[in-house]
Parts: sequence; structure tokens; C-alpha cells
Amino acid sequence: MPPETETAERTDALAPEASPARASVGRARPPGRIPLAAPWFRALRPLQWTKNLLLFAGLIFAERYGDAASWIDALVIFVAYCAASSASYLVNDVVDIERDRAHPVKASRPIAAGAIAPRAALVVAGLLLAGALALAAALGWASAGLLVAFVGIQGAYSLWLKHLVIIDVSAIALLFVIRAAAGAVAVDVRLSPWLVLCSGLLALFLALAKRRAELAVAGSDHSARRPALGSYSLPLLDQLITIAAAATISAYSLYTFTATDSSAMMLTIPFVIFGLFRYLQLAYSPARSGEEPERTLASDIPLLATIALWGVSAALILAFD
Repeated sequence: MPPETETAERTDALAPEASPARASVGRARPPGRIPLAAPWFRALRPLQWTKNLLLFAGLIFAERYGDAASWIDALVIFVAYCAASSASYLVNDVVDIERDRAHPVKASRPIAAGAIAPRAALVVAGLLLAGALALAAALGWASAGLLVAFVGIQGAYSLWLKHLVIIDVSAIALLFVIRAAAGAVAVDVRLSPWLVLCSGLLALFLALAKRRAELAVAGSDHSARRPALGSYSLPLLDQLITIAAAATISAYSLYTFTATDSSAMMLTIPFVIFGLFRYLQLAYSPARSGEEPERTLASDIPLLATIALWGVSAALILAFD
């Protein structure tokens, strides 16, 4: 009996009163049936690609707005990292298939729900990784090396690092640092240490807020859903989030003092402070939006407006100061 069929039958046996719609999701597809596009689209997690917008930071802060060749290189590396990210998510969902099925939200993911076979997901992941590496290599060996490091850390995170307290959120922050570095290397601009520091601290803040939301949702079942949560506590995460938020604001503020000759970038500090505070308000709300940062960032109008105002004001200041 194929593993997918055996798993589906076991799930149906444990939940005989489930609705017909839910039972059809958990049942394995007949052999040879072509999967629908919707499950694959969800499994690739395109909303997560917003994280890769950080790859454009080096180009923007280097003020190469009118350089068409640099924009093309930036778009190529962006596509490469989107493909690599989706491949990593597919592998992660295959590794976590049983744990995701016990999660109230992640159980609906296509692989956990049985809409996509694990073997097919791994094949597609391999193709995406090959394409991503080819794109990065076209921009030079440095870009290819950073992509390999990115994929390696993603793989280590899926298999091991996410189970280690503190190391798990540090690995997430490191992935954002690699994105920032890759964007600068791809368009051949100087990698600002401020960009590395601010992007790393912001990613650490978001990762800690995500862990807090996960712990609040999991309750006493936290160890079963994510082993690392067993070593966290809400008071500890509250303190770590406070430290990360303060460090992010401090680092960005220090950057603005020297970003331009007139220090006009200091005018953008309120946007950063409000954005962090608004995100904390959402993360601590009863809905616990912090468990999925990408959805929070993409759906909250005040937060989107703040990010847009910060981006426009920063670009104008850097261009004309």
C-alpha cells in the first residue's frame, strides 16, 4: 500500500465524523491524476516572496534608480531567491508533514492535507533549486555562493536548527542578512553594514513575535507542534521582543545620523517606530496575527501605509539630499 494512501486511511479512521469535504482533502489522489494548480500555488507560498523584496535594498540605497541593467540583475536575483524559497518550503512541509497535521492552521497546507504527494513535492523542489542556482550563477560566483549558503541554512533550519531554542530565530535573522548581501552583490554595490545590521535585527524581532504567537496558540501542546517552543515562555519572549525592537530602532536611528550630509533621513525614524509598534499591537491582539508575519504585513492598511510612506520619503531624501 502506498504511504500516502496508508496515511489517508489512518486519518479517516481516526476522524469518522469529519465532513465529506474535509475527508476528501485527506484522501490520497488516484494514481496518474494531474494535481490542480491551486494546491501547488499554495504550497509554493508566493506570499512569502515578499521577504525577498529586501534584495532590492542595496540597489535603492545605492541610488541606482535609473540604471536599467542593475534593475534587471536585481530582478534576476529576486526570481532566483523566490524559487529557492519555495523549494525550501516544499522540503520543510514534507519533513513536518505529521506535525503540521496536528496544527490547527498548518493542517490545511496542501502536503499535510494530502493534496500533493511528498515525492512530487521533492521533485518540484529539486527543479526549483536547479533553476535558482542557474540564475544566481549567471550573475557571478559570489551570487551563486550566497544562494548556496541561503539554501544550506534553510535546509539546516528545516531539519535541525528550528528545534534549537534561540538558534532557531537567529537562523531566520541570518537568512535575511544573506538576502540583503545577495541583493547588493548582484548589482555590484557596496554592502552597507547598516543594511546588514538593521535587516538582521528587524528579522529577529519578527521571528520572536512569530514564536510568541505560536506559543500562545499551542498552549500546553507546544512541544508536540514545535519542539523548540518547549524551551520558550511568554515572559521570556516578551523580554526578547522588547530588546529586539529597541535594538532595531536604535540601529536604524544611528544609521540615519550619517546616511546623508544633512541628516535628513532622521525624518523617517517616526515611520519605523510606528511600524514596529503597530506590528506589536497586531501580534498581541486576540487574533494573534504575529503567527504569520507575511499575512499581517500584507493585509493591515495602517502598516502598509507606513511602509509606503517610509519607502517614498527615504527614496526622495537619498535622491535629492
